[in-house]
Amino acid sequence: MSILMVNDSADFNRLKELLGVTDGNLASHIKALEAEAFIHINKQFIGNKPNTQYFASKTGKEAFKKHLEALEQLIKNI
Repeated sequence: MSILMVNDSADFNRLKELLGVTDGNLASHIKALEAEAFIHINKQFIGNKPNTQYFASKTGKEAFKKHLEALEQLIKNI
């Protein structure tokens, strides 16, 4: 989510590269984010190659901000 919060979008390969995870690991995280409606997915072809772009949804952005606020509160209370 942090990558999608600071970028308009990111494709599967870019996310995989930045996060250093396997295809399967990233796919399972994407499924979980999609199930919570935290991301939007746009599948298209560029030339003859499939390309999938991921975007943070409004719901996802709000949830991520709440998560960061909770982490900040936790840090303040330590």
